[in-house]
Amino acid sequence: MKWHRVILKAFVLIALLLAPAASTTAKNEDTKKKGLDVPSSVVNIGKENTFTNPAPDLPRLQPSNFAKELLKSSKVKIENPNLIRMLNESAATKSPFSFGTKATIFLGEWPLNYKSEETTPNWEYQKVNTNFYDNRGGTGNYQIHYVQEAQKIIKGGLTAKVVQAEDVQKMMQQKAFEKVKLPLAFETAVGGGTKHHQVYNIPPTRMGYLYAFAPAVHEKGSLTFGEVFLVMKGSKHRIIVKNVTSQEIGAWIPIQDHLSFSFEARQ
Repeated sequence: MKWHRVILKAFVLIALLLAPAASTTAKNEDTKKKGLDVPSSVVNIGKENTFTNPAPDLPRLQPSNFAKELLKSSKVKIENPNLIRMLNESAATKSPFSFGTKATIFLGEWPLNYKSEETTPNWEYQKVNTNFYDNRGGTGNYQIHYVQEAQKIIKGGLTAKVVQAEDVQKMMQQKAFEKVKLPLAFETAVGGGTKHHQVYNIPPTRMGYLYAFAPAVHEKGSLTFGEVFLVMKGSKHRIIVKNVTSQEIGAWIPIQDHLSFSFEARQ
């Protein structure tokens, strides 16, 4: 029985040692799922928006088995969804007559991957509306609420010119979404007549201004470019990347179907 107690104590000790690590891991997973902390002044107007925004275009492409083999053979990480799509559409058949065959095919210069370094929200990225009422002649509080007076289109974009900008935007949008867990799009809109039920009181002898802002995130990181070659030798195929360069890049990406409100009552 004595050795049973020794084993039991060992199990208890291991459990105690692993408990903090497990707790930390769970906490980190919760943080990843939670995303960005949204202030109370920011509301989701997805149901109220009179303009139906399309779902954010995030890369969901899965590489084929052939593409997976090629991606593994590359010494430089490849995440560009359009390049992966091109590899998916390619096919290679192993043939007993391919012995001695050798070819190198230049696939072009591509933005290969993007590494996110900083994702910062700007809750008042662009003003989209102002509701106003003059209550200086009133004898009691006047209540106003948000009503979008005209349709407003909000655009983001890259902070520097790059080749194949659309590919770069998709990679940056994906990395930013993984951090903030909010719908992101480089172009979004708020339809005219969109309303929100929150009421704001304008005291007598005051003028009331209710401002609505479209929020956005500023995504910043490092972009890797390279010349991509498909090398075939017999029945073997691999990807070689040459002339690799990197560039710091930033982008403003609006948060879709969200508005930040700011109310001011002044004389």
